[in-house]
Amino acid sequence: MQYHLIPVTPFAQNCSVLWCSVTREAAIVDAGGDISRIRSWIEQQGLTVSKLLLTHGHIDHAGGAGELAAQLGVKIEGPEQSESFWLDQLPNQGRMFGFPSSPALTPERWLNEGDSVSIGQETLQVIHCPGHTPGHVVFYSAAASLLVAGDVLFQGSIGRTDFPMGNHQQLIDAIQQKLFLLPDDTVVIPGHGPLTTIGDEKRHNPFVADARFR
Repeated sequence: MQYHLIPVTPFAQNCSVLWCSVTREAAIVDAGGDISRIRSWIEQQGLTVSKLLLTHGHIDHAGGAGELAAQLGVKIEGPEQSESFWLDQLPNQGRMFGFPSSPALTPERWLNEGDSVSIGQETLQVIHCPGHTPGHVVFYSAAASLLVAGDVLFQGSIGRTDFPMGNHQQLIDAIQQKLFLLPDDTVVIPGHGPLTTIGDEKRHNPFVADARFR
């Protein structure tokens, strides 16, 4: 599994391109905007996009997904179905934050805890991590030691929970009881900012660090 990050939107959201090095099949995670730039990079690399994936329904993560999927002729998978609350609100979110118009979105496939997503010969495990939003999911590749975490976990921080339907305790539980079970050397691609690892966050993240791992 290979990956490349393309920061998009004024919020510098980490759109992730994941691809199988054998088949050159790719998936785009959280195409929030700037889709011409995403397409340009894909075409330069000679990758074939088979699907778009969404971690959650906030405008900077999902705002460009519908248009990009239509342009590429592919389907959208994820998040978990309770995220329909936010995907239905994409038009209002766009007006609120000054983003380009984005219609409400319903993915072709909702994802649940324990589901898997294939990219060529690679497989991603789906983990439901509510708290930042109710239907937030993350994507984990054991073979590549890689976690695409959306807005759940950041370097030294965690996702906001003061939005409608946010839940601080759910978010803490998801990180400590699910993500912190992954190997320490797992590379974390957060929705914003620099990469980190599960081990570093277990030891040093002031919101969720556990003294047992220091």
